[in-house]
Amino acid sequence: MFDYRIYEQIERYLAGAMPAEEKAAFEALLVTDLRLADQVQEHRQVLQAMQQYGQRQQLRTKLSSIHSEMENDTASATSIGELQAWRVFFKKHAQTMAVAASVSLLSVFGTLWSVQQIKAPVQQQTARYIELRREVEKIKKEQRALINGIASADVAAPAPRSARFSGTGFAISPDGYIVTSSHVIQGADSILIENKAGLKYKVTEVHRNTEYDLTILKIEDPSFAGFSKLPYTFKTAASDLGERVYTLGFPREDIVFGEGSLSSASGFEGDTTSYQISIPLNPGNSGGPLLDDKGNVIGVINGKQAGQEGAAFAVKSTYLLQMVTEMQEKNAGSTVSMPQHNALNGTARTQQLKKLQDYIFVVKVYN
Repeated sequence: MFDYRIYEQIERYLAGAMPAEEKAAFEALLVTDLRLADQVQEHRQVLQAMQQYGQRQQLRTKLSSIHSEMENDTASATSIGELQAWRVFFKKHAQTMAVAASVSLLSVFGTLWSVQQIKAPVQQQTARYIELRREVEKIKKEQRALINGIASADVAAPAPRSARFSGTGFAISPDGYIVTSSHVIQGADSILIENKAGLKYKVTEVHRNTEYDLTILKIEDPSFAGFSKLPYTFKTAASDLGERVYTLGFPREDIVFGEGSLSSASGFEGDTTSYQISIPLNPGNSGGPLLDDKGNVIGVINGKQAGQEGAAFAVKSTYLLQMVTEMQEKNAGSTVSMPQHNALNGTARTQQLKKLQDYIFVVKVYN
């Protein structure tokens, strides 16, 4: 998403119009946000090029003015001697004036070409956003099906249907509502969730917000009797830079823990709906929870930047809560009992993880 306020700040910074306190804060941000630093440098180069272009335009205008005055004076000259004097002056200095104008014009085009050459590598190396949906490995599943077939060779049964894609999801209420990334379930005919304990449930999509890349699922399984009280809550205030954060997800068959810090208050290309985090993530992590040290959910994992290890992104929890409100307003019968008590706060990380695992699921997509 594009934020014009960023460029307004850059303009004021380069023009020296920022108060000292704001300038210090902005320069501190430049140290941690490399993309913003690149934008400032590029903006500075463009402004310099424009300034040089303006100066050369003034020179060209001045030379043209001199030439015009000479022609006018020549036309109004009344004596042959005066006319001849102007002709001698023009012949004497015409070559110098032509060279000066040519150099000015070439310098302008040279400057503009240089700016384009400087910008070209940046454009060619534009950061690429990767969604973290995992294509399920078929070899292991085919091997398991083969083993199962050998074990029950006397029973003719069709081979189990394999999921094509997978991601992560987690419970947001005890009554069976699950959140995941929208791109995880894209094109799904049916969706199944399964946690580390082996509990499996069929789910259906009940609400989607493509702007936030979030989808709410609902367990529609007769065997589901509800979750016990969720041990975590959802943070509504903004988290601070440098906070320790962690996530649980399914980049492979078993659940995987990842830990890092909150490295930026905005996401990919300045997206203010997301955080940037320094956690190495892989396909399959999309839809997993991002939690702080106290066990508050502060976001939902949804992607990473290609070619930059440890630059991942998570949609802020405030937008998930906003989406839940939208769903309840749209569907009067949808009442989501969001958790109000955090049982993870004050406990060791290992204990937090043990309590979390029952509520985090691999999301299997069939199509």
